[in-house]
Amino acid sequence: MIQSMTGYGKAQARIKSGTITIELRSLNSKSADISIKSSILPKDKDLIVRKTLASRLVRGTIDMFVNYEAAEEAVARPLNASAISSYYNQLVQIRSQLSGFDYYDNNKKELLNNELLASILRLPEVTDSHKAEIMDEQDWPAVEAALDQAIASLTEYRILEGKALYADVCSRVDNILALYDQVESLESERMALVKEKLLKSLEELSLKPDPSRFEQELVYYLEKYDINEEKVRLRQHCNYFKETIDTEECPGKKLGFIIQEMGREINTTGSKANHAGIQKLVVKMKDELEKIREQSMNIL
Repeated sequence: MIQSMTGYGKAQARIKSGTITIELRSLNSKSADISIKSSILPKDKDLIVRKTLASRLVRGTIDMFVNYEAAEEAVARPLNASAISSYYNQLVQIRSQLSGFDYYDNNKKELLNNELLASILRLPEVTDSHKAEIMDEQDWPAVEAALDQAIASLTEYRILEGKALYADVCSRVDNILALYDQVESLESERMALVKEKLLKSLEELSLKPDPSRFEQELVYYLEKYDINEEKVRLRQHCNYFKETIDTEECPGKKLGFIIQEMGREINTTGSKANHAGIQKLVVKMKDELEKIREQSMNIL
C-alpha cells in the first residue's frame, strides 16, 4: 500500500506537571528534512527523536511541534520572598527620602503597604519562573509513547492520501496506453499519406521514378518514421510503473525514473509522427504524463 508524503498526526502525553502535546506535519521532499520546533524537549533526546522520525517516516519535510500545558496545581508560581523583601525595603527608603515620610507613622503604614505591594508584584523576578521541561527519565516513556502514537496517526493519514494517489496515477497510465492504441489505429493511414505525399512531390517535379527504386526509397523513408520500438518500450515502461507501485513499499523515487523513460518514448513518437491525428494524441499523452509526474512527487 503506497503512502503520500503529505500527512498530519497528533498525540498527547501526561506527565507529573502537566500535558505535553506532540504534532507532526509532513510535506513532500526528496529526503527526510526534519525540523523540531520545541523549547521543552531535552537536548539529549533530540537525536533519538530525529532517528525515530527518519526511520519511521522515511522521506518528507517533517515538522514536529512540542507544546506544554501545566496542570492546574502547577500553574501558580511561588513568590520570591527575598526579591520582594529587597524591593520593599528599597522603595520604603526611596519614598522616605523623597517626601520626608516616616515609615513608623502607624496612621500611614497600612496605606503604604498596600501601595508598595501592588507595585512590587509588577516588578521582575518576584516569582520563581521556570520553564516546563521533561526534567527526568520518568517522564520520557510517556512522551515516547505519544511520539509513537503521533507517527502512527500521521502514517494512517498518509495511507489514506496514498489510496487517492494510487487510483489517480494508475488510471492515467491506463489512459496513456489507450491513447497509444489509437496511435496504432492511425498507422496504416499515416503510411498511406506519406506515400501519397512523396508521389505528389514527384508529380510536381514532372519526374517518373523507377518503380522498384521508388519502393526502396519509400521503405527507407518509412523506416525513419517507424514507431514500433517506441510503442513496445512505452508499454513496457507503463507495465513496469504499475508493477513497481504495486510491489514496492516506497516506490516514489523509482517511479520518477520510470516516468522519465515514458516521456522519452512519447516525445520520440511525436517527433516521428508526421501525422496531425497522431500529434494530437501525443499532446494528450504528454498531458497525462505531466499529471502523473506531479502526483508521483508526493508518493513516498
